[in-house]
Amino acid sequence: MAFWDNLWPGREAQFESGNAATNSIVLSRRHATVSLTKQGALTGNLRVNLSWRMRTSDIEGRSSQSGRLLRPLKLFKPEVVQAHTQGVVNVDLDLGCMYELTDGSKGVVQPLGNLIGDLNGPPYIRLSGDDRFGAPSGETVYVNLDHREQIKRLLFFVYIYDQTPAFDRTHAKVTLYPGNGPRIEIELDERAPEARSCAVFTVENIKDELIVRREVKFVYGFQSELDRLYGYGMQWGRGYKSRA
Repeated sequence: MAFWDNLWPGREAQFESGNAATNSIVLSRRHATVSLTKQGALTGNLRVNLSWRMRTSDIEGRSSQSGRLLRPLKLFKPEVVQAHTQGVVNVDLDLGCMYELTDGSKGVVQPLGNLIGDLNGPPYIRLSGDDRFGAPSGETVYVNLDHREQIKRLLFFVYIYDQTPAFDRTHAKVTLYPGNGPRIEIELDERAPEARSCAVFTVENIKDELIVRREVKFVYGFQSELDRLYGYGMQWGRGYKSRA
């Protein structure tokens, strides 16, 4: 790419290979897949992290703009509010993973029902904990890729637990941290104000190659609707969390 191409705001790079400044690969609609095999990320633990936050402008609309006009520099500094702050909307995002192993067994790892999984035994997936407040550390699921030959496919999803549907008010991002190679980022940036769940990405073992595919498909139901969409064929019932 010529130097002058960067000076024209309307010109775009031909390829989106990632963010060199942050050593990351960003999956988008145009570039939705990446091979963990080709990245050399086939051993150790794959860490999948959900992080999110809310902005006051998303909750309050433009009502506070008059005050900002008196302090014009604040126009360039959006006010970030962590989700545990008392506000108009209270949102609890959860990260989960449906799995199918090569022996045919299926299941789910998620905070709901305390289904935390097992890292050293089937399904070789484990949830680190349940973040109910949008803390900077977020929620993390680990996948033991040392047993990758026993994993047929995975579906990572995010859902809103028993609160107001407000995906469009959360700035949510799922980041994959392989044991080797750049991290992989997926933004949940599409408008779906009434959705309660989102299929974020899949991992499939195709001819001994692990392929990550961006999905970002919002649905208005919960896990059972995601199950029907991706054909896992499991039975679902109403679940609850213990009190914090």
